[in-house]
Amino acid sequence: MQPDIRTLLLVLAGLALAIVLTIVLFRRRSTGTAAQLRKVSKGHLAHFLIPDGQGGEIHIENALLCSRGILIVDIKDFEGNIFGSDSMHDWTVIAGNKRFTFTNPQNGLLDRTAAVKHLLPDVPVTGYVAFTSRGKFAKGVPSKVVSLDSLIRELGEEAKRTSEAMNTWWPSWEKLRTEAVVAQVAKLIDD
Repeated sequence: MQPDIRTLLLVLAGLALAIVLTIVLFRRRSTGTAAQLRKVSKGHLAHFLIPDGQGGEIHIENALLCSRGILIVDIKDFEGNIFGSDSMHDWTVIAGNKRFTFTNPQNGLLDRTAAVKHLLPDVPVTGYVAFTSRGKFAKGVPSKVVSLDSLIRELGEEAKRTSEAMNTWWPSWEKLRTEAVVAQVAKLIDD
């Protein structure tokens, strides 16, 4: 029994449409976050490599120049209840009847923050793992974890009050931009 060619074409067209919609939604979500980060900072670099201070390179997801100095932000988008703490090696996400674990993201964040501090010793450098609103910490929030929405809101309020320090830090920001090597799978976003 051979499938009807028209049915096969309809199935393929539906599959193609689903793939296109998935790509558009992913890009829209990513672009929206990048635009929000650019809006609340004086500078934004995304998905780049810098020297790690030990002869290698390290990937930075987002770096912002803001009133706090240089802010390193790793964004996580997990849906469900998240269970993790500063001392736990693995964290768990539970959504309905699905469960998975991932490595504590704070350790990698500390490495990225240290690499930027090594490169720019005269600028305050802090880092956060920012979770989207799709995930909730059920039993307390670890020390380097923030809500992405709250972080953007706080930075937006701080951006309204211009900071002279940002002008002082601009040469260091330029050094970071110069050292940044665009990761092969992404592009450099900068204001």
